[in-house]
Amino acid sequence: MDFKKTNAPASTVTRDLNKLDTETGNVYESVTIIGKRANKISQDMKHELNRKLEEFAYYTDNLEEVFENREQIEISKFYERLPKPVLIATQEFIEGKLYFRMNEPEEKAE
Repeated sequence: MDFKKTNAPASTVTRDLNKLDTETGNVYESVTIIGKRANKISQDMKHELNRKLEEFAYYTDNLEEVFENREQIEISKFYERLPKPVLIATQEFIEGKLYFRMNEPEEKAE
């Protein structure tokens, strides 16, 4: 997933609940699907950010050698400006880009 090319809004948007339950028929199931996708996006973003910042890691215990690295600051600011994972997941859900499947209820044998 390329977070840089998402068309999700950067700030909070009021959503119409009727659009959220069109695919599942239940608002709560839709929110659960969006929440699970948002958790996955959040983990991916954190992993990618940690991987990029690891290049700047120094493993000395001396506090006097703390340097201000412009590139590291720019990378951190870029990730702060990205839309939040919930907004990205909600936009994906509304656009129909999420694949999900519902478990069918088991019939009770009598």
